[in-house]
Amino acid sequence: MTTVRAALQQLQRALAPHSDTAALDAGVALAHLLQQPRSWVLAHPEAALTPAQWAQVQTAARRLAQGEPLPYVLGEWEFWGRPFFVSPAVLIPRPESEHLVELALQAAPPPDRPWRVADVGTGSGCLAVTLAAEHPSARVVATDVSRAALAVARRNAQRHRVAPRVFFVQSSGLLAVPGPFDLIVANPPYIPSRALATLPVARYEPRLALDGGPDGLRWVQDWLHQAATRLAPGGRLLMEIAADQGPAAAALARRAFPHARVQVLPDWAGHPRVLAVQ
Repeated sequence: MTTVRAALQQLQRALAPHSDTAALDAGVALAHLLQQPRSWVLAHPEAALTPAQWAQVQTAARRLAQGEPLPYVLGEWEFWGRPFFVSPAVLIPRPESEHLVELALQAAPPPDRPWRVADVGTGSGCLAVTLAAEHPSARVVATDVSRAALAVARRNAQRHRVAPRVFFVQSSGLLAVPGPFDLIVANPPYIPSRALATLPVARYEPRLALDGGPDGLRWVQDWLHQAATRLAPGGRLLMEIAADQGPAAAALARRAFPHARVQVLPDWAGHPRVLAVQ
């Protein structure tokens, strides 16, 4: 008989070479595979698994042992307290991107007033869908150059019942979208091309969503210039950047928005990670 404890041990062994939180991740993985809360998994170590469940655990363990990210193995990941479908066509939603949501909601109008939002490079749609779900008057245009990414994002909009208020457009940045918008949020590719070869993230996650060109600022610059003609008077732009790009990104923003207030804001860990234009 195969038990929950044995399954946890197998998953933890598979994760250990690739994760600093292997025990926690193993619990998350098994809870997902068994369709039980993680608290149930931890409270029932002697519970027996069916042959089908054990086969699922073995398949997941093989993929995890090869270094495949846990969210891709599970097919979903949590963002702002909601589960989002993910696939290798999209970046895995990360906690630091939740800071964009927090900053955006701080500047949101009252719920009875319309809010025109653009999410540039939407990927899984986690920003667009979350903002629509959190603000009942939000109308969000979400763009991505990848058709496969947009398919994932559409599934997430349907999953969280905001599809009627989120409009997906295949576009490089904002080129196919006229605006104006009260808020533009963006998580551009910002890793310098040469650095990608040394980063584990590039092994499985889409290079298209990571490669920021020679200095990592290619898309930051392009999207800022596109946003300059699409941001409504009094509107706000929030863009995630690398922690070492603050001064350069701010200089690009001041050129694109010479009369705006430009700031580089810290994330929850205190690192300068958000470019804000007002």
